[in-house]
Amino acid sequence: MRALSVLILAALCGLYSACLLAAEHERPRVGLVLSGGGAKGMAHVGVLRVLEEMHIPIDVVVGTSAGSAVGALYASGMSVAEIEQRFIDMDWLSSFRDDPGRLYKPIRRKEDEWRFPVTPGLGLRLDGFHVGGGIVAGQNLGFILNELTRSAALVEDFDRLPIPFRAVATDLATGDQVVIGSGDLAEAIRASMSIPGVYSPVERDGRLLVDGGVANNLPISVARQMGADVIIAVDITDPLKDTNKLKEAFSVVGQLTTMLTRRNTDQQLKLLDNNDVHIQPDLKGHTSADFYQAPVLFELGASAARKHAVELEPLSVSPTAWTAYKAGMASRNFGASGPIDRIDIESSRTLARDFIRERIRQDSGEPLDIPRLEEDLKRIYGLGYYETVSYSLSPSSSGTVLRVQPKEKSWGPNYLSFGLNYEDNFDGETHFNLATSLRATELNRLGGEWQTGIQLGTEPWVRSQWYQPLGFGYDRFVILGGQYSRNSYAIYGEGGEQVAEVDVSARSADLSLGMELGGDAEVRLIYSRGYATVNQQIGASVAPDDAIHQGNVQLRLVHDSLNDGSYPTDGSFAGLKAKFEREDLGSDRHFDSATTMLLGAGDWKGFTVTGLVFAEDVLRGESGIENQVRLGGFRRLSAYAPGEITGESAAMGAVYASQRFGGPIMPWFAGAGFEAGNAWSSLSDASWGGSVKSWSLFAGIDTFVGPVQLAGAYNTEDNWTAYLNIGFSFTQLFY
Repeated sequence: MRALSVLILAALCGLYSACLLAAEHERPRVGLVLSGGGAKGMAHVGVLRVLEEMHIPIDVVVGTSAGSAVGALYASGMSVAEIEQRFIDMDWLSSFRDDPGRLYKPIRRKEDEWRFPVTPGLGLRLDGFHVGGGIVAGQNLGFILNELTRSAALVEDFDRLPIPFRAVATDLATGDQVVIGSGDLAEAIRASMSIPGVYSPVERDGRLLVDGGVANNLPISVARQMGADVIIAVDITDPLKDTNKLKEAFSVVGQLTTMLTRRNTDQQLKLLDNNDVHIQPDLKGHTSADFYQAPVLFELGASAARKHAVELEPLSVSPTAWTAYKAGMASRNFGASGPIDRIDIESSRTLARDFIRERIRQDSGEPLDIPRLEEDLKRIYGLGYYETVSYSLSPSSSGTVLRVQPKEKSWGPNYLSFGLNYEDNFDGETHFNLATSLRATELNRLGGEWQTGIQLGTEPWVRSQWYQPLGFGYDRFVILGGQYSRNSYAIYGEGGEQVAEVDVSARSADLSLGMELGGDAEVRLIYSRGYATVNQQIGASVAPDDAIHQGNVQLRLVHDSLNDGSYPTDGSFAGLKAKFEREDLGSDRHFDSATTMLLGAGDWKGFTVTGLVFAEDVLRGESGIENQVRLGGFRRLSAYAPGEITGESAAMGAVYASQRFGGPIMPWFAGAGFEAGNAWSSLSDASWGGSVKSWSLFAGIDTFVGPVQLAGAYNTEDNWTAYLNIGFSFTQLFY
């Protein structure tokens, strides 16, 4: 009897399961269509939250632009809660910048940037000037998308995702829509959201792809083609502006863009029938750039979805069926990346594949180390040769294939950069310089470069140099260069009175043998030969009229991990330079000197604190006026005039505390500083009592040419000085 009862119970359970499966099999195939709209696309996440609350299974996901990003994450199995948290935590500004950060640049790039901080992506060739395909190439965006889609990195057919997915892009040559259903998921999203003129187009299968909103911003037709019976269309397309709001150039251009997306969206909406659901969140007052309004946008999307609860209710399934649906999604295992079977590197225009391979620490046969790989790719990008340096993964019979894809700059290989330096103490001391540099790269397979820089203004300067690596790696190199500089400055007596004004010109040629020590340090041995002249003397005679021959050997060791040379908030700088001037090397002088500089920055109780120590000392002999150390001026004992503190040896210590204010778009800062130091015949004569002190208050904003700062400084002699400074960098004190 008991056995019979068990059999009957099993039969009933089987019948119930069969009925449940039959019922679920009969439910309509639901397609979710997510439109583009920039930051407003985060409203899609709120809609997803409500669909899950209502237990509505999604069978097909199609997205354009921002909708493709949200849709791809959900289709790959990421939970709504995780999507929300990822968007809240994301550094959105970095997605609109290509530069991965100063930390990933070689020392020679960091040395150049204080004089040439503006790199506008302008190339120069024999046929004229060239620019890239967009303001942003998408380097950082690529890393962000790789991280977000890491769980599906080995999926090449988007039908194999937990939910079949399609991204829609636009063929730039024809304007036709391109439906992407295979390949690299991160690249598909990147193509779908490449806003024309903002992001560079994505080259895929011989076509240049841009934002899908141009061709089909609400791709209902694509979901239908994938077999969707019922469509849930979430439309965040901007409405057209009224006539009275179209009075400025930006609004006119924006209206033209909206016309394109609004027109094709309206055409797609005509494909909906009575069984479909059209959700249109009320996003009035929000723009496509409101990336830091994620929680608000989530709720606006959720509120809009709840208003359609009655229409959505027929698509809900039972708790048991919902649990089975979610379990089925979770059971789709894409497989871990496993050991790297081989590393494929795409061909380069000039540079050898070994040039890239030597800079990647990942080895075949080892598990993929993504943080280390991205760090290596950022350092390769920091060399300045490539528009993007990306990677993708694909499965193979014996592991995973890692593909490294360096995309060379279409506007290269010769690049222009610029700089501006301005300092005015409102007391007759004004320094103004404009600088430009032309850097010719990829001159041979090892990565040879020829760079020429010119600075015009109160401190004229010209330098031309050849940089030649001695192998495919970046560790050993030779630099051959020539330089001219001229500086005018006042000479002050022991009582602080000006006794002379001189003009010092220097011409030299130099040969350096160097080695990079990891990514943040290098050592150079430098031989320099030239001569200096001191002329246009006003006041007392302080130097001979004839040329002063110079010949020396220098040993220079530099560590630089500052995140910013002008306004660092993290990292450190340590420089040590020993100079040996000898008659046997062609010099009229005989002396030894040492220069050191230590700089560190970090956070302390909400303030950015920067500490600085600088010292230069003549250890033996006399260096002459052409080699003297000059202090005074902005952040060089600020309360004193430029060059007012001058001598063969000098030292300075300083500490600055500041705080940032404002949002991420236009931050400004304010703070205070204390500096102490002086010049002596020898640092053995230095003492705290013999030093002069300077207190300062400053405020400024960060700009593309560096910080623009206003400062007021007070010294122990009861003197006040005010400054307007543009383009200051701490590191120029050492170089």
